[in-house]
Amino acid sequence: MTKSTTPALAIRELSKSFSGYRAVENVSFDVLNGRVVGLLGPNGAGKTTTTRMILGLAAPDSGEALIHGRSYRDLERPARMVGAVLDAAGLHPGRTGREHLRIAAAQIAAPPARIDAVLDEVGLAPAANRRVAGYSLGMRQRLSLAAALLGEPSILVLDEPANGLDPAGMHWLRELIRSFADAGGSVLLSSHVLSEVALVADDIVVIAQGRVAAAGELQSTVAAHGGDLESFYLDLTATSAGVR
Repeated sequence: MTKSTTPALAIRELSKSFSGYRAVENVSFDVLNGRVVGLLGPNGAGKTTTTRMILGLAAPDSGEALIHGRSYRDLERPARMVGAVLDAAGLHPGRTGREHLRIAAAQIAAPPARIDAVLDEVGLAPAANRRVAGYSLGMRQRLSLAAALLGEPSILVLDEPANGLDPAGMHWLRELIRSFADAGGSVLLSSHVLSEVALVADDIVVIAQGRVAAAGELQSTVAAHGGDLESFYLDLTATSAGVR
């Protein structure tokens, strides 16, 4: 992966409403090359809507989300630039893990050799020929991540990727994310597991009630709370902790 002075992701004044409800309002932040950014916020804060707009799954009312200076819809081969994990529940239960990846690889014209490579990378090679119906939630998460890696992207957008992983799996995921960024890749990590974010993220963006409440380098941003991300987060989001 090569580094560039252009941010991997540049989010500029994104806003989105649903039936009169303002889900996201004027959200702006950058994900720089070689950095892991933790996207934090209470349920209903606007994190998922923001990631969906980045990936072209929802159209913003205003603002833009740029991937190396271009919108997702303008990328010729988006899966070769951005890999995403959004919902492991969407996997077809009747297919094997290998079949799922074979279809995904064909859709993005990834070489067949990538299938075995990503199965090894996520630790699913021994279960590749089992049907997804027999996979645990953690295994489904690994399969979704394998699909995201098929195109050898330079950016990962991950929404709760640790969901269902056991402690060993969480350690493995942390190492994978960190090594991906250290090799020059960029990661936007949306998670409620603050302890994991504190261990892997370089920067954080906290969204509350659809707006950016705080953004910056992780350690300096939470320094006033003794470097404790959880205390910082809870104090910052105390007035918006309810489900909206």
